Amino acid sequence: MAAEGWTWRWGWGRRCLGRPGLPGPGPGPAAPLLLLLLLGPVAADITDGNSEHLKREHSLIKPYQGVGSSSMPLWDFQGSTMLTSQYVRLTPDERSKEGSIWNHQPCFLKDWEMHVHFKVHGVGKKNLHGDGIALWYTRDRLVPGPVFGSKDNFHGLAIFLDTYPNDETTERVFPYVSVMVNNGSLSYDHSKDGRWTELAGCTADFRNRDHDTFLAVRYSRGRLTVMTDLEDRNEWKNCIDITGVRLPTGYYFGASAGTGDLSDNHDIISMKLFQLMVEHTPDEENIDWTKIEPSVNFLKSPKDNVDDPTGNFRSGPLTGWRVFLLLLCALLGIIVCAVVGAVVFQKRQERNKRFY
Repeated sequence: MAAEGWTWRWGWGRRCLGRPGLPGPGPGPAAPLLLLLLLGPVAADITDGNSEHLKREHSLIKPYQGVGSSSMPLWDFQGSTMLTSQYVRLTPDERSKEGSIWNHQPCFLKDWEMHVHFKVHGVGKKNLHGDGIALWYTRDRLVPGPVFGSKDNFHGLAIFLDTYPNDETTERVFPYVSVMVNNGSLSYDHSKDGRWTELAGCTADFRNRDHDTFLAVRYSRGRLTVMTDLEDRNEWKNCIDITGVRLPTGYYFGASAGTGDLSDNHDIISMKLFQLMVEHTPDEENIDWTKIEPSVNFLKSPKDNVDDPTGNFRSGPLTGWRVFLLLLCALLGIIVCAVVGAVVFQKRQERNKRFY
């Protein structure tokens, strides 16, 4: 169990009703000792929201400081971003707007979890709104660009909360949440809604909800998990779960949004970062985590992903070596059938000769 790491958590369960964005119910001050005596270590699934896990230097929490000014402690914002007492509005419901907010401090945690309380809303009807929010953990910050208001060819992790289907041939249902890991060599293709570089995704109906909407991103020991709470049930719902993800330390957290011909209000209410208390092997501790290149150990290429009506993806069309293997198997099957048929035919001929 120690190799997997553990801490006091209840899993991807209910959130505390009085503490938006935090899971619960969490154990009280005396509960950890009692649980240890009775149950032993508990599997690490999600933070319990205790204050000792919350990293305030990487968190955006109300009441905001600097309301009415062009800056705030620990966070920088640019573009159309507007700070109010109730939310940080990345873009108003107007065309051709871009805005972002970025943490001042680089994050040196190896294992972490980010809870985001957000709201996307506007007057646009079905498919007449856009474009969405991007959540970032990247090397560079405060660089505007075409990817939901931030730069393309980034280094790091991006979670896209996309509200508009640019690809008219897609079967996926929007709004749609997807994940991309980039070492600077990949470009996000808006015309295909990022499908060619997407690692995984799910449909998530978060727009114009009358209640609070939340998203949680967890990274620990190479496993990246994204959960949502969009139904006002105070429960996390699985969206994305990927292993083999390598992310360095020393990158920055941020959020951005953009509008084009269509628009929406894109609001961030809070971003809370928690440290996961996970044990690492001596070899892992000796690694210079700041020098790690963002990457994923693929079992298959993201380009092999095509849509299905549920919003997830399945294996793509047969191309390249898959076609070759299929043809080779078909050819071998034909040869085997021909040999078997020839043997059977020869035996029948010999049997018929005996009757003459």
